[in-house]
Amino acid sequence: MSRITIVGGGLVGSLLAIFLAKRGHKVNVYERRGDPRRTDVYAGRSINLVVSHRGWTALRAAGVEEAVKAITVPVHARMMHDREGNLNRVPYSIDNRAIHSVSRGELNRRLLTEAEKLPNVKVHFDHRCVDVDLQTATCHFQREEGDHVVVEADVVFGSDGAFSAVRSKMMLGRFSYSQEYIEHDYKEVAFPANPDGTPKMDPQCLHIWPRRWFMMMGLANQDGGFTGTLFMPHAATKDSPGFDTVRTEAEVTAFFKAHFADAMPIVPDIVDQYLRNPQSNLVIIRCAPWQVNGKVALIGDAAHAIVPFYGEGMNAGYEDCKVLNDLLDAHGDDNWAEVMHRYASVRKPNGDAIADLSMRNFVEMRDLVADPQFLLRRKIEGHLQARHPDKWLPLYSQVKFTDIAYKDAWEEGLRHDRIMEEVMRLPGIEEKWESAEVEKKALGLLG
Repeated sequence: MSRITIVGGGLVGSLLAIFLAKRGHKVNVYERRGDPRRTDVYAGRSINLVVSHRGWTALRAAGVEEAVKAITVPVHARMMHDREGNLNRVPYSIDNRAIHSVSRGELNRRLLTEAEKLPNVKVHFDHRCVDVDLQTATCHFQREEGDHVVVEADVVFGSDGAFSAVRSKMMLGRFSYSQEYIEHDYKEVAFPANPDGTPKMDPQCLHIWPRRWFMMMGLANQDGGFTGTLFMPHAATKDSPGFDTVRTEAEVTAFFKAHFADAMPIVPDIVDQYLRNPQSNLVIIRCAPWQVNGKVALIGDAAHAIVPFYGEGMNAGYEDCKVLNDLLDAHGDDNWAEVMHRYASVRKPNGDAIADLSMRNFVEMRDLVADPQFLLRRKIEGHLQARHPDKWLPLYSQVKFTDIAYKDAWEEGLRHDRIMEEVMRLPGIEEKWESAEVEKKALGLLG
């Protein structure tokens, strides 16, 4: 049995605690914020999450699948809203597979409760990590009341998010690090339910208002409402408004009337919410190494923070936990040096790949989903998959509905791009997209 300190009690830290405690380790979780079951630490800043295949695989392995499933809403398709309010529904897969929408706060609360059911887990809130000894796995915390706490352990996991205190300590040594803010920020917009609790939009769709340089999206909650998010450039460009030019009540009202008119009746206080809710930024973190001395390791966003446009950030963190658990099965719970080394070697390339995939999907959601050529390409890919499921699996399905490594999915997706560029150049493709000629061309290029 090892003494384990987990810094960060969010989505990944709480699941990691469950995995490790069920292996018999003594687990202490230290969270900088207050208990989310007693205070709303996510107020006004939440982006709804989706649980996909990788997330469910990890949750099942940890024994908490049913506890989480009870708070999710299945989502089978994207629903695009154009400027005139017309709708276009595009299924995620040809076999009607679903991802599952879940409130970030509700999921965190549920997993903390599941973790605290285990006798060898202790969660400490309002403890800010101020130092980590990478040689001895000793952590120093500052409590909100002002006193200093020193915690000795055998192993430390930094699960403390994109701006990780554990990673900051690791960066003082031989460490590679990049931090990239994308040009877009976001604001939360809450979509209310009808007075009787029914949803105002189809709850089994991810609703997207694509506007080329900016967009709004919404995912359903169990109460009939939706958590919406507006993504827009931090600063205006020649092509797009920005948060810096949409500030006054008059500017905000004009902005929503011009670009999201069909949302205004659904969210009567949308202007007030925009003016009231905080503006948050989006960052991509890449770093290496993910572990030091077989005693301290990064996991989740602390290792690979990404933008939310593939809905895979949490799922990637949960897959981290599952891979770590599998490595402990293979190499033993007393062989942390080997387990940590293998964990970092396996997961680092996949963390980089899902960062690339997420930015790719941002462009797709913001812009391409409204492009007739893109929609035709999706129809062709669906036709190829239906006819040859053993040969053609679209990139989205590889990422969301399989265990294919992110790195391998990314490489195969790039190969599909090259093939489909040639297919889409065939004369008369709009009329003959289901033809044997198109199928032969694509499969011939696939090899």
